[in-house]
Amino acid sequence: MRWLRYETDSREHYGIIEGNEVVEVTGDPFAGYQTTRIKHKLNDVKFLVPVVPKTFYAAGLNYPEHVTEAAKKLGREPELPKEADIGYRANNALIAHGEAIVIPKDAGELVQYEAELVAVIGTKAKHLSERDALSCVLGWTIGNDMSERTWQRSDRTLWRAKNSDTFKPMGPWIETDFDLDKAVTIVRVNDEEADKFRTNNMVHGVAKFISRMSQYLTLYPGDVVWMGTDGWPRNLKHGDMCEIEITGIGILRNPVVRAGA
Repeated sequence: MRWLRYETDSREHYGIIEGNEVVEVTGDPFAGYQTTRIKHKLNDVKFLVPVVPKTFYAAGLNYPEHVTEAAKKLGREPELPKEADIGYRANNALIAHGEAIVIPKDAGELVQYEAELVAVIGTKAKHLSERDALSCVLGWTIGNDMSERTWQRSDRTLWRAKNSDTFKPMGPWIETDFDLDKAVTIVRVNDEEADKFRTNNMVHGVAKFISRMSQYLTLYPGDVVWMGTDGWPRNLKHGDMCEIEITGIGILRNPVVRAGA
């Protein structure tokens, strides 16, 4: 099942995608819903971020190649993370499929995509075992963890390097039927393949993260957990189109503009 959050006639709705249409529901996938007879063509509605999370979690350095390449850039020996440690991102940075990523005019040239699998929490969860951890997941979507690397190195925190407005595209929808073991992540910039990796080639898997998190944090419906990226991303510039595909979920596509350009 694919859940779409969308806007039509200046109103926000959830709906279930059927072919090239979305069937409107009353309610939502978290608290309960009922289908209606109202249908819209997907081309006729505005896509919104699939959920506005109560808490926006993000795993950093969770793929081997990305850890290795990052260490090389810094002149260090690579060290894979020993624990499934989680971080946070900011809701102000979220934008939907199709909306523009805006690079601040004073940003440097090292502005890069990070293609990430996103787990969407569906039920309240606490003290989950790793075996049961995925029971709280409603479904999956795609995230682009845009990063300004010069700021990332120089600022004491990641407040603007990771969380500038528009730096967190997420979408296009929530897919509930997804086989993580078969999934491949593909990044295209201007229709040219830039990165490709096995989505589940993580240092610490989704179940491990959610289990460990739940020992200390209560997870709530609508929370999202971004799972990190692999490879070494390319720079993006004004006029680019960035497209992230995770097979079995769909494609997240966003144009890139630089403020003042």
